[in-house]
Amino acid sequence: MAERSDIVWHDHTVSREDRERLLGQRGAVVWFTGLSGCGKSTIANELDRLLNQSGRATALLDGDNIRHGLCAPPAALVDEHGESFAQRFGLGFGEIDREENIRRIGSVAALMANAGLITLTAFVSPYRRDRTRVRRIVEQAGRPGDFIEVFVDTPLEVCEQRDPKGLYKKARAGEIKHFTGISDPYEPPESPEIRLDGGSGQSPLEMAEIVFGSVRSRTTPS
Repeated sequence: MAERSDIVWHDHTVSREDRERLLGQRGAVVWFTGLSGCGKSTIANELDRLLNQSGRATALLDGDNIRHGLCAPPAALVDEHGESFAQRFGLGFGEIDREENIRRIGSVAALMANAGLITLTAFVSPYRRDRTRVRRIVEQAGRPGDFIEVFVDTPLEVCEQRDPKGLYKKARAGEIKHFTGISDPYEPPESPEIRLDGGSGQSPLEMAEIVFGSVRSRTTPS
């Protein structure tokens, strides 16, 4: 088994600056966080559309979609890989599993930002320490300012009223364990780059336009 000292970083012939020059933009990670049902995925999709229409190259990582592959639960892996593999590498929704889920996503997002892409992510990511670690991963791999945290601040009661997947109802009934906002905590960002008031009545497009202006200025080459 290789020791940590045997793992070395290899610089690439094509630099990040080369890739960004080709795309005409600076790479970045726009990290949407908030309770389930707060609107982060819808806003991220609207932002993705706005950026695409403005000629920016983007990638969108969404919580549910990532759980189909990179961060699949054990039950989704067992048929293809067997029980031992599924239990070791599959991710549930407990605290440690959530930590690894966000670590994997953060590492992938950092790779995409270094390729010059404006990378949008939409994950509950309930713990401050995990989001802080992702910020460190992204900025150490690239440059300070690459990580843009967007807090979709929607009250719990509003999220429960929406409940598009019926998850809050199941969590209240005890059918879903470790559900953020009900049986598990959500730790809101203390100093996000952007805070959106999800209970204000603004449409997802209106909130996306707020983020768009900031992201466009931050990712325009100097």
